[in-house]
Amino acid sequence: MDFLFKDYSFQFEALRAVGFAVDGGADINEVILTAAAIPEGDEEAWMREWEAVANRVNQWGDESLESGDKVSAREAFLRASAYYRSAEFYRRKDPKNDPNVLRLFGRSREAHIKAGKLLEGPFEEISIPYGEHKLPGYLFLVDDSGKPRPTIIYTNGFDSTTEEAYFVIAAAALRRGYNVIAYDGPGTGLMIREKNVPFRPDWEAVLGAVMDFAHSRREVDSSKIVLFGYSMGGYLVARTAVSDHRAAALVLNDGVTSFFATYPPLPAFLVDWIKAGRDEEAIPVLEWIKQHDTYARWALQNGVWVYGVSSEPEYIRKSADFSLTVEQMRKIKTPALILEGEDDAVFKGQAGKLAAELKGPHKHVLMRSKDGGGAHCHMGAMRLLHQTIFDWLKNTLALKP
Repeated sequence: MDFLFKDYSFQFEALRAVGFAVDGGADINEVILTAAAIPEGDEEAWMREWEAVANRVNQWGDESLESGDKVSAREAFLRASAYYRSAEFYRRKDPKNDPNVLRLFGRSREAHIKAGKLLEGPFEEISIPYGEHKLPGYLFLVDDSGKPRPTIIYTNGFDSTTEEAYFVIAAAALRRGYNVIAYDGPGTGLMIREKNVPFRPDWEAVLGAVMDFAHSRREVDSSKIVLFGYSMGGYLVARTAVSDHRAAALVLNDGVTSFFATYPPLPAFLVDWIKAGRDEEAIPVLEWIKQHDTYARWALQNGVWVYGVSSEPEYIRKSADFSLTVEQMRKIKTPALILEGEDDAVFKGQAGKLAAELKGPHKHVLMRSKDGGGAHCHMGAMRLLHQTIFDWLKNTLALKP
């Protein structure tokens, strides 16, 4: 059904924004009023209006903090961080040179850190050794007791940011006694925006370093580490689990076997042209698609940027590297929860394909549209998503009540 917009991409991003209200990432009327001021498909207005509401809410947070009301300040900063992320979302025409990208991302990060410092439990900015770089991230702890606890490691997707992790899984995890580690890997967050480090398919090199960090922290129960993959993160986590068996459980939100030609889905003839290197024929068709489809335009432009390539056909070809072979799938031993949205056209059928090949313990859950959970990553159904995840984790990790 239409939600605030007729444009599919705007619909989904508005649903994404309002869905985070359950953990403080939005106030419903703020989303409705912001959306009402944005004409269909107008990306400039999208940035302008989301930034405007973010600025107002961020100022309210500053005012509450000055008056000594830390709870209201925290709530405002959380919403502001989420709104700044939304404002930056469509800045993909020339992200390396668009000053709005770093500016809005920086405001989102700044507001998130201000909110984090006001959380009831400990919050740390972290820096994880990774080759010649450091992976920036956050550590959310249930309390300051130092007691080792089950810990979720959150991995971003194709366009998500580490600041988004709080609304996707961290707040829900903290309520249930889990610590959370969230990090920017290559292709995401600061790693792509400030360091220009693109995605890599062999994610075990990245997430392995994050697990090394987790094992170094006394607050982490190393026997109960859960790897959570968000959207494309479902591939990245599964790829890691092919060869690294240290985690106690995987949560794939959602199950992915291949990223090839999924963002955006393209006509078969066009994919064939691109595979064959017929770029001169393919590029005019891609340009036509971009002119008529907000989602396709955004996905193609984002892909060129985060994959570190120079053209859209090259991005499509490179996306084939982000695929699991049947042999790899069968090497995954870690218990896995494989989620799928009934109406998710992005990874349609891939969760079932993965589940059919896994030899280790696993559960494939198709979340239904009639229950509100049928969208990509189950946007707008966060309570149902969290219930599904944590009920399974409780049994899988054999946690005591």
